[in-house]
Amino acid sequence: MTTPITRAAEHTFTLPVPPSANRYWRVWNNRIVVTDEARAYKQELKYRLGNCTPIQGEVCINFTVFRPAKRGDLDNYNKIMLDALQGIAYENDNQIVEIHSFREDDKENPRVIIYIYERQENGV
Repeated sequence: MTTPITRAAEHTFTLPVPPSANRYWRVWNNRIVVTDEARAYKQELKYRLGNCTPIQGEVCINFTVFRPAKRGDLDNYNKIMLDALQGIAYENDNQIVEIHSFREDDKENPRVIIYIYERQENGV
């Protein structure tokens, strides 16, 4: 019988789909800043994931975006979700060493399912 792999830290979340990249960042005074809508989304994640302890080591992320409509680039969802989870699921996005992302469509139940775990020294 094999022993299941246990991770030092791991989190699985089902979250609302974030605002589009066009509504997430704005240029203001020659600086890129997050919009009020983006701040509200980040605040909602903090509320929903309030008992989450941020991972301290190297981070691996696997997520699937279930879009409400057939629009929105997967790479933009990547940027938004990684930014929004910073300071909640991990301290800084520079800890991320591996990303697996997928896009599906679900008009009836749009959501993002995310699995985040700390990478072990042996690479598992």
